[in-house]
Amino acid sequence: MSNHVSITRLLRAAVSATLLSALSLQAQSKELVIYAYDSFVSEWGPGPKVIPLFEKVYNCKVTLVSKGDAGQVLSAAVLEKAAPKADVLIGLDNNLVGKAIKADVLQPYTPKNLSMIAPGLDFDPTHHLLPYDYGYFCVIWDSQKLANPPKTLADLAKPEFAKKLILMDPRTSTPGLGFLAAVVATQGEKWPAFWKSLKPSILTVTSGWDAGYGMFTQGEAPLVISYTTSPAYHVENDKTDRYKALVFPEGLAMQVEGAGIVKGAKHADLAKAFIEFMLTPAFQNELPLTQWMYPVNPAVKLPASYSAAPKPTKMLKVDPASLEKALAQWADVAAK
Repeated sequence: MSNHVSITRLLRAAVSATLLSALSLQAQSKELVIYAYDSFVSEWGPGPKVIPLFEKVYNCKVTLVSKGDAGQVLSAAVLEKAAPKADVLIGLDNNLVGKAIKADVLQPYTPKNLSMIAPGLDFDPTHHLLPYDYGYFCVIWDSQKLANPPKTLADLAKPEFAKKLILMDPRTSTPGLGFLAAVVATQGEKWPAFWKSLKPSILTVTSGWDAGYGMFTQGEAPLVISYTTSPAYHVENDKTDRYKALVFPEGLAMQVEGAGIVKGAKHADLAKAFIEFMLTPAFQNELPLTQWMYPVNPAVKLPASYSAAPKPTKMLKVDPASLEKALAQWADVAAK
């Protein structure tokens, strides 16, 4: 009898082990692949905080892949269009939405949580991209490296700012594209002439924000393109107010970052669930102190350090077709 019980227990244990193994394999097969930009994926970004929450709720594995900056995220999706590897793209913004839709790499999805987005931020009525945060591009000034900063956008071209400005490539970087948008919005068809006058002031043009802002904080130049919330980061983490956001009277360009589901995604249902998750408090609450952007969910309370982030009184708007035309010309203009 005891032998029979032992054998029965062994059989049950074997069956249980087999079931557990099968369940484990099933869970592992539910893998969501997300392409994002460097700062989202980094250890100080929101990725390491929000991804485990999603994995736990949906019993799945999420592979978060950094592709550099948002422009490179889109480029990777275009290159893989015939056989998509990603399910979700994160970081494509209001300046890239037209290019992304034209490339036909996204499938539209209207989330049930759409009402959680503050009015005026849902920039894509087709919902190929859904907003999750927003901010304002500006020039950041290191007040310990430069006594008198530029007062206007036009001032950046003055001789006293020679080799003092770090920019990003608008073809690969959303801050770079945001700066180009500001130039086109203020200069119109004359923007190439303004860019030519600006060239002596440019120390370098990096491929992405991480590299450019890293050079800035290392003291290689006192002016850099970033966000009005960057000073809030330094107040919160470095306990310093040496870095200032310059709000030019010409106005600032706004960025609304979005996420979209890849057309032909292998795990479209899980991708939809992730889009829904991005609009909930669990995700949105992590953005102010990781992304250093404003959450689209207005219920989120901002930290005290955001008092160092000025809001613009004037918003710059650029016609998407004009920006696309300028982007196609930018390399030639910059090289001359």
